[in-house]
Parts: sequence; C-alpha cells; structure tokens
Amino acid sequence: EVQLVESGGGLVRPGGSLRLSCAASGFSFRASFMRWVRQAPGKGLEWVSTINPSGTTSYVDSVKGRFTTSRDNTHSTLYLQMNSLKPEDSAVYFCATGVDARGQGTQVTVSS
Repeated sequence: EVQLVESGGGLVRPGGSLRLSCAASGFSFRASFMRWVRQAPGKGLEWVSTINPSGTTSYVDSVKGRFTTSRDNTHSTLYLQMNSLKPEDSAVYFCATGVDARGQGTQVTVSS
C-alpha cells in the first residue's frame, strides 16, 4: 500500500522559508516520479513540481527560482525547499505519485 506522509508546514512571514518533507513507503520510491501539488482555500489542485528518478526537476512558473525539489532515495524521502515565500503560496501541500496517490497534506500559511 502506497503511503505518503508530509510534514514541515507552518506559519511563516512573507519572504521567509520552509522545508517540507514527504516520507514514502509501500512502493519503489527510487524508481518513481514524484510530485508536489498544492490546494489553496476554495481552489483546485495546482501542480507545483515534479522530480524524476534521476533527480531532474520541473516547476510551475510561479515558483521557479524560489522552490527546490529534491529526493533522498536511500531514505525514501521527498523534499520541497521553499524560499522567498509569498502570501499566494499559502495552501495545503501534498506529495503525490502515480495516477492519484497522495498524502494527507501539510498546511503552509504565509502571512504577516
């Protein structure tokens, strides 16, 4: 059974940083494409980033240059380093894989 557990969210001021983690189990993490998606209040899911098994990444334009996705295949953990955070980054952040497997999410709130 695929299990994804996100952590690291919280309240941060604009311009601040957070690092999200996603602990994965129940599937071959090292062979899997992994994604970060987010959902702001009242809005649909938005794709944020993808990382392939080799570590190549892609990002939605709104976070390019500010967010960095990485992975630790030894520990089956996915990371999202978020810098220069903006209020519009406020959302529940999920890690995801496959067609629709994702965790319970972690709340990120950017506010002064």
